[in-house]
Amino acid sequence: MQDMLQEILDQVRPLLSQGQVAQYIPALAQVDPNQLGIAVQGLDGQLHCAGDAYTPFSIQSISKVFSLVQAINHSGEDIWSRLGYEPSGQAFNSLVQLEVEKGRPRNPFINAGALVICDINQSRFATPALSMRDFVRRLAGNPRIVSDTVVAESEYQHRARNAAMAWLMTAFGNFHNDVDAVLSSYFHHCALSMNCVDVARGFAFLANSGYCPHSGEHVLSARQAQQVNAIMATSGLYDEAGNFAYRVGLPGKSGVGGGIVAVVPGRYSICVWSPALNASGNSLAGIRALELLSERITGSVFSAVP
Repeated sequence: MQDMLQEILDQVRPLLSQGQVAQYIPALAQVDPNQLGIAVQGLDGQLHCAGDAYTPFSIQSISKVFSLVQAINHSGEDIWSRLGYEPSGQAFNSLVQLEVEKGRPRNPFINAGALVICDINQSRFATPALSMRDFVRRLAGNPRIVSDTVVAESEYQHRARNAAMAWLMTAFGNFHNDVDAVLSSYFHHCALSMNCVDVARGFAFLANSGYCPHSGEHVLSARQAQQVNAIMATSGLYDEAGNFAYRVGLPGKSGVGGGIVAVVPGRYSICVWSPALNASGNSLAGIRALELLSERITGSVFSAVP
């Protein structure tokens, strides 16, 4: 597999010049776009990686999955009284839809939904940023994972749109904690610095019916893991989830830091990273790499089981 991963990276590398790194977060705008890495974590314990798989990057919206899992852990089905699990069909930071739907976000992976999840977790944890950091460290088996305070501060200084969402939800009675405190936690989650290996290992529990092979922790029940994978499949790639399902056919979650994580239930968890993004905010080379990998080894969750 090692040679095949390198071949895939070589094949998609020309796409690096066609995308653009995230510009709306100043700290991310400085990232070198000519980086590309991939890691595949098998449930048999084997790890395969290529390229810049050990280079840390800002996981950004990939953290929304970890936040959701934390909320499910302590609040279960009750969280769905405050948000849905339907695709939005709108930009991930849309205020219009939130207004029309009276402050109830469509799903936990658009920004408004992620803020509601952070609000739920803010009510549960004394120090949400540290609770999240420690949770991710356990899942990835890496005690050195930290949040990049420069990135977090950069996002906080440009918080206006996210703050507007939080205040709008407050007006509709769907936001309970101090807005700035929740935003601070949210940005620290997004600013977690991980590499492809960390992310692939950290998502292994979703490929393994909720059981984390590294920590020995039953993170979710098998049914809950299936439900999180389903939301990733329908809403995990901003407003490009349909394209990702069509081309790759796996549950996935992307972030504007250039990372994409994908899950092959029962077999693998995968992370690819390339910071040059397409117009939808997803890694241009990353999607193509996962498409090629799906064609060669993983298959689609929509295909017949052999």
